[in-house]
Amino acid sequence: GFLVYTNYESRKGKELAAHPFAALTFFWVDLERQIRIEGSVTKTDAKTSTGYFHSRPRASQIGAWASPQSTVIANRDVLEQQAQQYTEKFANQEVPLPPQWGGYQLTPDRLEFWQGRPSRLHDRILYTHTKDNKWEISRLAP
Repeated sequence: GFLVYTNYESRKGKELAAHPFAALTFFWVDLERQIRIEGSVTKTDAKTSTGYFHSRPRASQIGAWASPQSTVIANRDVLEQQAQQYTEKFANQEVPLPPQWGGYQLTPDRLEFWQGRPSRLHDRILYTHTKDNKWEISRLAP
């Protein structure tokens, strides 16, 4: 699967909790190529989330504690003050994983590969995961 990390209380986190399906899109402009990945999502376990969290720069770890992601705030000072508070709180110790922060794993059931063409007759190849654990390949019209 594909892993993404977020604040579970953010808009994205709430939407994934309510509807545990998502799509990821990667686009390479210079190559005129794209892949779209669709599937179900599940939360990662605490060990996986903690491992990734501690691989991030310390300032990003503090930021995960300081930011009420996706909520309206009065101004930037709110973030700066929160970051300072958590910097002091976790001084000289490892920053723990926030309870509202962690990962989701997207398990793909559809992969669409797109290759741009000057004629606009682009190539679109679709892989669909079947119930018998195989991948069905088909071509889509652009």
